[in-house]
Amino acid sequence: MSPPPPPLGRARRRAAQSFDEALDDAELVAARVALAQGRWQQTRSLLVRTGDDWDRRGHRITVLARETYCAAWAGEWLLAEPESADASVLLALARIRRALNGKEKPARAREACHRAAELVPADPTPWLGLLLLECAQGADGDVVRLFEQVRTRYADHHHAHHLVVAWLAERRVDVGRDPLHEVYDFANWAAEQAPADSPLAVLPVIAHAERYRALAAAGHEPADPAASGHWVGRRARQVMKAAFDWWLEWEHEDHPRRLIDLNFLAHAKVCEGRGAEAAALFHRIGDHATPAPWSYPDRDPVTAFRTARATALGTG
Repeated sequence: MSPPPPPLGRARRRAAQSFDEALDDAELVAARVALAQGRWQQTRSLLVRTGDDWDRRGHRITVLARETYCAAWAGEWLLAEPESADASVLLALARIRRALNGKEKPARAREACHRAAELVPADPTPWLGLLLLECAQGADGDVVRLFEQVRTRYADHHHAHHLVVAWLAERRVDVGRDPLHEVYDFANWAAEQAPADSPLAVLPVIAHAERYRALAAAGHEPADPAASGHWVGRRARQVMKAAFDWWLEWEHEDHPRRLIDLNFLAHAKVCEGRGAEAAALFHRIGDHATPAPWSYPDRDPVTAFRTARATALGTG
């Protein structure tokens, strides 16, 4: 049985309005509201318009899949349109999300992803769903294999690269602050392989923050990232400068997940003590904060973001 829709007049609360994974995608926000009320037709139209813009499609489907009743409504959509590849992919990602939350058997979620992948062989999104699951609970070989499945379909997949960086960062934490750690090699390789206008140019910064998260969680770095020397070494400064210089020249600011990169870059500049550069990034971010990396390693992300922004902008 499908879940009952909430009363139309009731405002939906979302984490004190602090963070929204939809970021600045107004069309996605509207489709998500409609889907929560059982009106999946708006989601269907949204995904048709998205087409094969794979980063945008992955972003939109993973955000929709987080909705509590997404699996139920996607199932309703699939009953109405059994041949709909979009409905199948959305249902698969919703089941992955349920499996990650312990509300669905992982095997069932994997089966749904494989079924969706058969319907749309060129789409990396079902494989992104499998990668999400395996990064959380799978074996090393599975993660590598699934990442290659994504890259085969879209070599510059933003979300997939972020997942692998976060996964690699947690390996060999016992060695401490190792500048030759594999996560840095992977991030540098991916940035070099990507086209000049790809936001994967910022991936080395993501790797630096994710490695800090893993080291701090293991007690190898201070819990306050600004008090850590992790961002002030020669190699770290080179990485941060290259990423910031690239951003200044970037002309394609319509990437659906660019605000995630900008939050990581602003965080890095704060930790590096480069207030003016951080301020420029905060102006561009506006209110579109993301929990990561402001929560690293175990901080309240709202407080961390607001404090850093106020200090950089001189409004504190």
